[in-house]
Amino acid sequence: MKKRVDGGIGKIGAVLLRPFFLFKQRAPLLSYVLGRLLTMVFMLFTLGLAVFGLMELAPGDIVDRIMLQQIFGESQSRPGQGREILDLEQFAARRAELGLDQPFYVQYFRWLDRLLRGDLGTSLISRAPVSFLIASRIFNSVLLNLLSLVLITFFSFLLGVYFSTKAGTRTDLAVTFFALVLHAFPGILLLILLQLFASVTGLFPVTAYPPFPFAEAPARFAFSYMHHVFLPLLASFLGGIGGTLRMIRATMLDQLGQPYITSLRARGIREWRIYFNHAFRNTLNPYITGSANLLASLFSGSLILEIIFAYPGIGRLMYEAVLQEDINLVLANIMFVSFLVLLGMVLSDIILALVDPRIRYGKG
Repeated sequence: MKKRVDGGIGKIGAVLLRPFFLFKQRAPLLSYVLGRLLTMVFMLFTLGLAVFGLMELAPGDIVDRIMLQQIFGESQSRPGQGREILDLEQFAARRAELGLDQPFYVQYFRWLDRLLRGDLGTSLISRAPVSFLIASRIFNSVLLNLLSLVLITFFSFLLGVYFSTKAGTRTDLAVTFFALVLHAFPGILLLILLQLFASVTGLFPVTAYPPFPFAEAPARFAFSYMHHVFLPLLASFLGGIGGTLRMIRATMLDQLGQPYITSLRARGIREWRIYFNHAFRNTLNPYITGSANLLASLFSGSLILEIIFAYPGIGRLMYEAVLQEDINLVLANIMFVSFLVLLGMVLSDIILALVDPRIRYGKG
C-alpha cells in the first residue's frame, strides 16, 4: 500500500514538473537566467529579514537616542532649569509612531510593502528621504569600484599572460612572490600607510574627494577628482590584483600543459596564436566566475576606504547610519549594495553561460 502511495506521489510530481523540464529543454539559457534571478530575489529577501533581526538584538534603539538628544537640547536651551524626566509612556508613544513596537518580521514586511510602492522611507535622524541620501552617494562608490575593477582586470590579464610565458625564471618568481604578498597584505594597514604617506609628503590630499561640487567647474573637478582619488584607487588596485594575477597565470600555465596545446604546436601553429586564440580564451571562464567575488570584495572593502579617506560613498553612509541606529537607512543601504553585488554575480553567470554552452545545459 505504501509503495502505491509513493508511486502515485512520484507520478503527480513528474506531471507537475514536466512543463518546467520542457521549458528548460527548449530555452536553456532563458531558464538558466530566470533561475539565477529567482535565487537573487530569495537571497535579498532572506538578507533583509536577517538584518531586521540583528538590529532588533542590538542594545537600545533609535528612540532612546532621539529622546536623549531632545532632553539634552532642552537642558542647553534652559540652563537654569533641571532636565525634565520623560516617562515610559512618551517612549512607548514614540516607538509606536515609528512602528518599532512591532516584532521585527512585521516591521520588515511593512518595509517591503513600502518598497514595492517605490518608497524607501525617511531617515529617522535627518528626516530626509532615504532614496535621496542613497542617490547622492551611490554614484561615487560605483565609480570608484568600477575604476578599480577595470584596472585590476586589464593589468591582471596583461601581466598574468606575459609572466606565464616566463614560468620558472627569476622574474616570474619575483612577481609571483610580490603578488602573494599583496594578496595576503591587510587592506586596512595598506590604507593607513597610504594615508600617512599623503600626510607626511603632501603630494596627495588626505581626503579622497574635491572640496567643491562638479557643477561649479566640471573640467577642474575631473582633474581634482583624479588627484584626490589616486591613493584610494591605488590601495584598491593593489589589494585586488595579487589574487587575480596569480589566478590568471595559473590558469594559463594549466592550459599550456594540456594535450591540445601540444597538438597545436605539432601542427606548426604560431606561438602567439596558441596563446591568444586558444589558451587565453579558456582563462575567461575562471575569471568571469571570480570577477563577481572580486566586485563583492571591492564593495565590502570600500567601507573602510571611505571612512579612512573621508570619501562620500555608500559605505561611509552605511557606517554613519549603523552608529546612529537609523534602521531605515541601514536596511536600504545594505539591500542596495547587496543588490548590486548579487546583480554582478548574476551577470557573471549569464556571461559565463554565453561563453560556455555546457553551463546553460547543466553539463559544466
